Amino acid sequence: MEGDNQAMDTTNIAIFKGKNVRKLFKNGEWWFVVEDAVLALIDSNDPKQYIQRMKLRDPELAKGWVQIVHTLEVPTPGGTQKMLCATTEGIFRLIQSIPSPKAEPFKRWLAKVGYERVQEIENPELATKRTRMLYKLKGYSDEWIEKRLRGIAIREELTDEWKNRGARGQQDYEILTAEISKATFGVTPSQYKKLKGLKRENLRDHMDDFELIFNMLGERATTEIHRTENSKGLPKLKSDAEAGGDIAGGARKQLEKRLGKSVVSKKNFLGKQKGKKFLDK
Repeated sequence: MEGDNQAMDTTNIAIFKGKNVRKLFKNGEWWFVVEDAVLALIDSNDPKQYIQRMKLRDPELAKGWVQIVHTLEVPTPGGTQKMLCATTEGIFRLIQSIPSPKAEPFKRWLAKVGYERVQEIENPELATKRTRMLYKLKGYSDEWIEKRLRGIAIREELTDEWKNRGARGQQDYEILTAEISKATFGVTPSQYKKLKGLKRENLRDHMDDFELIFNMLGERATTEIHRTENSKGLPKLKSDAEAGGDIAGGARKQLEKRLGKSVVSKKNFLGKQKGKKFLDK
């Protein structure tokens, strides 16, 4: 996958930070070498034997092993090797079966996260507060965060409409989103990410105020068109998406004409940049 080599030195899983756990990026997610992950959490130097004992102790883990663990070709300094690998979710499942003092902090963390998610299901406002806090910790301004959260709500409302009107899963959502983006900004989301120099990062987390506003306008207009015209089926949803994007795109072009510059920006919010600096430019 394009960008895999550049991505090899970064990971979204924090518990192995500073540990020698090999990994690769495949099909949109990180895969970790199971032996390396287990070795980082046990007091033995023989992870293969430990894994076999772990499967004997945990019949449910053994039963679901083929769903959790896959054999993948992993790039190493000595060449590509076939190794057992698991996703972040799979690694967390393995951690639950490791009775080691090193694994206990991670188990407590998983329990805490699980409890927080249950609380958020009972009270969705808590999820919004948590999201706001996470953006705040990353350095985003309060004004930007409010727009981003509003954009999330508008997006969820739109995907609910798509689900109820005949769109079939993520692939159709991506097709429809691309139609809105092309009409709004003149580029698809993948082209937009390339323009901003992004890889796996969420594109919307790297938009400035105007980009977020026009993105919301395109998606909200599309939702309203679906409802007004009682649209059904992917072809009609697709034409609605283009129409909704055209409305936002027209507004964008008018603003750009008045300002004398493009709203579509190469700027992003990567780690080396300060949030305020990004948003003020």
